[in-house]
Parts: sequence; C-alpha cells; structure tokens
Amino acid sequence: MSTNLFEIAESCLYTPSVEAKLEATERAALAFRGEGFSLDDRLPPKPASEVRFPERPELVDPRHLPRRKLTTRAGKIAFLHAVAHIELTAIQLAWDMVYRFRGMPRAFYNDWLEVAIEEAYHFSLVRGRLKDFDADYGQFPAHRGLWELAEETAHDVKARLALVPRVMEARGLDVTPAMIDKLDALGDDATANILRIILRDEVGHVARGTRWFQYVCNEQGIDPVTEYFDLVERYLRGAVRGPFNTELRRAAGFSDLELQRLKGMASESPARPD
Repeated sequence: MSTNLFEIAESCLYTPSVEAKLEATERAALAFRGEGFSLDDRLPPKPASEVRFPERPELVDPRHLPRRKLTTRAGKIAFLHAVAHIELTAIQLAWDMVYRFRGMPRAFYNDWLEVAIEEAYHFSLVRGRLKDFDADYGQFPAHRGLWELAEETAHDVKARLALVPRVMEARGLDVTPAMIDKLDALGDDATANILRIILRDEVGHVARGTRWFQYVCNEQGIDPVTEYFDLVERYLRGAVRGPFNTELRRAAGFSDLELQRLKGMASESPARPD
C-alpha cells in the first residue's frame, strides 16, 4: 500500500464511502507512527468541487433541518447525527488541507494529518453513541453548507487557514461548553464526555490554524491580524457570531486585539434566528 501522503489523502477525499475514508485515515496513522510517509507531489490535486461525500445523508439547506431538543430521544439522536456530520466533514477538511496545499514545511503535513486522525476518532465516538440509540450516520438530512467555504478557499492556503480553523472550528469553542453543561444537567454523561474530548482536541486544531496562518503571513510579509479581518470581510462580509469563549480562544492563539475586534463585529452583525 502507498505511503505517499498525497495519494492517501486523495483516496480518502474522492471516495463516497465512510468506511474507506476511515480506513485511509487509519492507514496514514500507521505510517505516521511507523516508517513515515513520502510527500511526492508529482500529480497535482484534483478540484475541491469534486470531493465526494457519502450518498447518505441527504445534504440540505440548514433551514430545512429539524430543531433538536435534547430532552427527547428523537432530539438526542438528531443532535448526535448533526455532530457526526460535522466530524465527518472535519475529516474531509483536515485531509483537504494536507492534499491541496503543496510546498509547505513537513511539519504542516504532520499537524493536519494528526488533525485528520483526531477527527476520525471523534466521528467514531459519536457514531458509536448513535448506535447506542439504534441509529447510524446517514439516516437523517444534514447541513450542506459546511463544505462550501472549503471550495471557496481552495486556491489560497492563507484564506483556508483563516476561515476554516479560525472561524468555523473556533465557533465550536464558543458553543460546545454550553452543550456539555446541558447534557450534564440531563444526566447524559456518555454524550457529555464525548463532547469534552472533542472540545479538548478542537482547541489544538484551532491553535494549529493560528500557528500556520501566522507562518504564511510572515512568509509573505503581511500583518496577520489585518489579513485575518480582511479575509473575514471578503469571504463572510464581516458576519461573525458571538458570544465568544475568550478563555478557549486565547488558548487557541487568538490575541486580545483579535477578540476585541471580533466582539465589535458580532455586535454590528444583524441578528440571526436560532
């Protein structure tokens, strides 16, 4: 079997099979922990728009997803399914970071491979919890917008690093603690503990995004803070959502200046329905 990291990434990204994605990630993990992998990039990456997701779940506009009440069995299953989809997409996002952006230091590929491995672990934990409820990933519709930002930033590693780890994933640092508290209050220790593992690892994922975003900006002679907000404005039209978990965001590399500016932007953003 190939230990070329780009070939393994391609085999993961361009198959619709969940099991094949997990197997490719495990194969890469074994190579990473063992004899290592090569970074031979003779073949250019395929388009991000051709990356495959499973045939199920059906991907729909988020407005068409049902509201999830954790106090009911059906609501708990729907919640877990939504988290599973986020984690499956996170596997794709981490592998695409590895696959799409060539010519970076080897440490960059080590970092994002480790993220892919952790996201696959998260997915397996959530999927296992779904099975405790006699359910499985793919049974319900899921959010189709999670991959769109990856396609929009496929041409620019700087934009990808700013917007995926430091916007999309960073939002999880803000909202997951409240989910854990609610599950604790409901006595669902099993689900709460899975979210604790995810939250712990996501701080590290966002921190990697911060570190590599700053690296690319420094290589290009660009101020990282100015560039970050320019990219948020360009791709998201400045729409950011608070409140922010300042403690976790600081742990993930956000500066006080960035947090202050984000809070100001969130207060100016139009309110969105929950």
